[in-house]
Amino acid sequence: MIQGNDSMVKEFVLLGLSQTQETQHFLFFVFLLVYSLILPANILIIVTIRNDPRLGSPMYFFLANLAFLDICYCSVTPPKMLANIFSSHNTISYKGCMSQIFFLHFLGGSEVFLLINMAIDRYVAICHPLRYASVVSRPVCGAMVVGSWCTGFVHSIIQVALIVPLPFCGPNKLDNFFCDITQIIKLACINTHALELFMFVNSGISTIIIFLLLLISYMILLAKVRTGSAEDKSKATSTCITHIIIVIIMFGPAIYIYCHPFRDLPFNKVMAVFHTIVFPLMNPMIYTLRNKEIKHAMKRLGECMRVCGGLRTPVVKGHRKVKST
Repeated sequence: MIQGNDSMVKEFVLLGLSQTQETQHFLFFVFLLVYSLILPANILIIVTIRNDPRLGSPMYFFLANLAFLDICYCSVTPPKMLANIFSSHNTISYKGCMSQIFFLHFLGGSEVFLLINMAIDRYVAICHPLRYASVVSRPVCGAMVVGSWCTGFVHSIIQVALIVPLPFCGPNKLDNFFCDITQIIKLACINTHALELFMFVNSGISTIIIFLLLLISYMILLAKVRTGSAEDKSKATSTCITHIIIVIIMFGPAIYIYCHPFRDLPFNKVMAVFHTIVFPLMNPMIYTLRNKEIKHAMKRLGECMRVCGGLRTPVVKGHRKVKST
């Protein structure tokens, strides 16, 4: 079976995070715990925003879409990694490897451009509050989200289209727990210096530029809100700081991974874990801990579910239980 262009490799061997069985079992339970928190935490954010009319602003619409992207993103590599820990053959097929690369960059790119849309939303809300409702309308928000997905797709399809023609005739070992362009390109049987340079610009330099532009834009907004009223200033400042934290957490590992010329660095695997597994959990944690409206909405959702489910707390009087009214 030949894969790609004159390629003889049918599968790749994933060496994982550790070669010792005890460490692998420990990591399995740690990552399983993290993964089991990511899904319900992000689902809770989506359900809360969709069911609370007070969270109908564009900012929360974007946040719900970000939570959905996190659910998809964390489903690309962790399931395969968890399965490989207890498997005697830690391998991934050629097609499975290409699929991981495609969806990682598709969903990751979509998140990047969604964060740009969220920054635009905050700019209009703070700098042009009177025009906010007309400029950032629901159709515009929908178009911005669709644009994020389309841009992420274009970014990813370019990556995969350049990798698929490469010949892979061995070796086929990847010193990581998932497939990514930084490891795959080094296994090609041809000179890939030009391709590495293109990938460095496409994924590395562009990431740095977007990161700096987002930071500068939020710094400008923080300076702008200082002139507003105390209540508006406090709310806008908290929102901007939350977005800055998310931007740093997302772009930090990505810059470390993609902004060196395809060399193995000491913390590559650590950054890869943070980028693919931990980051999707940070979004719901940061937004729920720092956003009072989200926390209040979750409390109202919990009370609604308790009342609608007919859950009543029994009140004990003497030896009899009387339902509270």
